[in-house]
Amino acid sequence: MTPLYPLRLNPALHVRVWGGRRLQTVFHKALPTDEPYGESWEMHDTATVADGPLAGQTLGALLATYGHDLIGPDSDPALGFPLLLKLMDSRDWLSVQVHPNDDQAGELEGEPRGKTEAWIVLDAQPGARLVIGVRPGTSRSDLAEAIRQNTLERLLVYANITAGDVLLNTAGAIHALGPGLLIYEIQQSSDTTYRLYDWGRRGLDGEPRDLHIEKGLAVANLDTLPEIKRTARDDSPLVEMVRCPYFTTVQHRLSGETAALDTGGRRFHVLTALEGQAAITWGGQQTVMPPGQSVLIPACLGEYTLSGPARVLRSFQTLD
Repeated sequence: MTPLYPLRLNPALHVRVWGGRRLQTVFHKALPTDEPYGESWEMHDTATVADGPLAGQTLGALLATYGHDLIGPDSDPALGFPLLLKLMDSRDWLSVQVHPNDDQAGELEGEPRGKTEAWIVLDAQPGARLVIGVRPGTSRSDLAEAIRQNTLERLLVYANITAGDVLLNTAGAIHALGPGLLIYEIQQSSDTTYRLYDWGRRGLDGEPRDLHIEKGLAVANLDTLPEIKRTARDDSPLVEMVRCPYFTTVQHRLSGETAALDTGGRRFHVLTALEGQAAITWGGQQTVMPPGQSVLIPACLGEYTLSGPARVLRSFQTLD
């Protein structure tokens, strides 16, 4: 069996009615059509290996072959990758949506995971905003009536946003991305989304998009609003961007120094270069990451180093 190595990834690209073209112009993704692309699934069962002996294979196929060597002993390979990493380009508002937690996903969908996610803002055009919830005191009946009357906008809580801001959307949080944003999203590997409101918009097929009001109301958290973490002014070499029970993401700013890292044999790391030219060195070999490139470090790899000059986000499962 071919030994595992740092896997440069070719993402799975997804057309979205709210998407644009900046995945190509900023992150050098080769968009295959002229349609609006909203999501680049950087690390997922459908992503493929870009080079080396395993080139062309999907991560799903590799997981079936390598199992715990790829993702670590604390995850079940039969459930697929435990985390999903996306780069997102929102030219328009995403739908107002909510996700179930693990128990609710099992009960409502028969799925093994719910969906907690985090957004790290990579670029924000002037005036960019997010929806971070609904006004305190809003009842489920208030919410349902506003959706039926197409007046939900008056109940939403908006937040102005700039590059470097971080929002953790725990399962149950009502949220939406606004126009003019480039986002790094790390999440539990689940695509279960309950769309509450879509701004009266039609899909790319000209038809209204489905709403999932009953399930969305059942799982929505109406009691609390999240805090936005502001990191733009922190130029430390290592910044913890977000941590929750499912994942942790840290930012490396590398100038002349080298970061010594270690999977410990327990968990994979996924690296995404944002600026500069990052180099991964292991076992006397080296892999280079230009901006927009993601690389999966298998759990079994152990020690490696990361050098620049570059700015890199590194995500992994929170196991401690």
